[in-house]
Order: sequence, then structure tokens, then C-alpha cells
Amino acid sequence: MLDIEDLHVKIGDREVLHDINLHIGEGETHVLMGPNGSGKTTLLRTIMGFAGLEVTRGTIRFKGKDITRLPIHERAQLGMGMQFQRPPTIAGLKLGKLLQVTSGGNSEAVSDTATFLHMDAFLERAINQGFSGGEIKRSEVLQLMIQKPDFVMLDEPESGVDLENISLIGNAIAKLLDKDVHIVNRRKSGLVITHTGYILDYLDADFGHVMCDGVFRCHGNPREILKVIKTSGYKECLACQKI
Repeated sequence: MLDIEDLHVKIGDREVLHDINLHIGEGETHVLMGPNGSGKTTLLRTIMGFAGLEVTRGTIRFKGKDITRLPIHERAQLGMGMQFQRPPTIAGLKLGKLLQVTSGGNSEAVSDTATFLHMDAFLERAINQGFSGGEIKRSEVLQLMIQKPDFVMLDEPESGVDLENISLIGNAIAKLLDKDVHIVNRRKSGLVITHTGYILDYLDADFGHVMCDGVFRCHGNPREILKVIKTSGYKECLACQKI
């Protein structure tokens, strides 16, 4: 699904990602952990093709196609989707109108999915305008469920969310990533940033990665990695060079 080889990325004059190599197979879910400012969000934004990020070396391939220089909309059309940590408010555009467009006019799908995420009352409101933290996260997941991307990137989906909303969002993300489908038939892939690890209660993640200072420090079982981080902090990961 996604192959990243020898990726180096600059913001301005500063290189923020160094020698990134990552392979995510079809049907796999990967979890990305690391301290604040380590480059996790920058990696997701680079994969999605945001401006202001300069790829100075390396390649990003999606479904076998080199997308390193493609604009955002072409990556989305190929089947990429992203949930933001802090999405913008879009005044003047109703959430329901956006969903109608991205669903191809499938009003039934919009209504059913909005009901599933308890977002019925928000369809006539401007996107994220006056939404609480949990409502914003549900809105983001709702948009992705209507978009139906093959590859989903989620930036801290559980941050700032109460326990009730974590359960709702976690179950929705599991559905988004085909976790209700037998592993042999699973086609959706994902890359999820988490600080707390709460989302792992709802996702059967396949691999975990730790990023520190723009470099991958270790890879392995996500629950084992999280256990080490909770016990010893990221200093263990800085000392570990199991690449």
C-alpha cells in the first residue's frame, strides 16, 4: 500500500525528517509514537503532500505509484485520507453539504453514518464551528467514513476526547480500517499517531514505530513498545537502535 524509501524532509532551512524508511502492506495498521516535536505529524503531512515541506531526498510510493511530487488532491483521488490533530473551522460550508459531495450524493450513506457517530444534529452547521473537541474528532472520522479511503492517516484521534467519545471514535475507526472484516479479506491500511495508546484498545495494530528527532528509533509490537514507554519513557528508545 505505502512504501517510503530514504526520505529526507526540510522545513525552511532545517531538515526535520532523516532517512525514513517505512513499508505498510495492504490491510495493515501501523502505530507511530514519539515525544512532542519528534516529526510524527510532519511525516503524515509529507505523505499527504502538504505545502511548506520540501522532500530533499527519497521517494514515497502509494499502490506502486511514485507520488513524491503529486499535489494533495491527486493523492486523495488515489485513495488517501487524513484526520487532523487540529482541523480548521470552515465557516460558510455546512458539514452535510461537504458529505453530500464526497459521497456522490448518497444521502442514505450520509444519514446512516452521521447517526452511527451521533452527528445528525451537526449536518446543518458549518464545519467545526463551535464544535467541542470530541465533536471535531467525530466530524473528522465521519468525513473519512464517507470518503472511504484505502489508506487512512490519523493524528492523535483520541487526544482531548472523553471516555464516551473515545469508545465511539475507536469503534468507528476500527470499522474504517476493516477491522470487522476477516484479516484475509482486509484491504484498508492505516498509520495512526498516538501519545496515550488508548486507541489500541479498539485497533488490532500490526506494527509500532517510535520516532525521535526526526528518525525512527525502533520498530516492533505496538503494545510492547507502549509498555516500555510507560515504564521508562522515551529515553529507552533513544538508547535503542533496533532499526
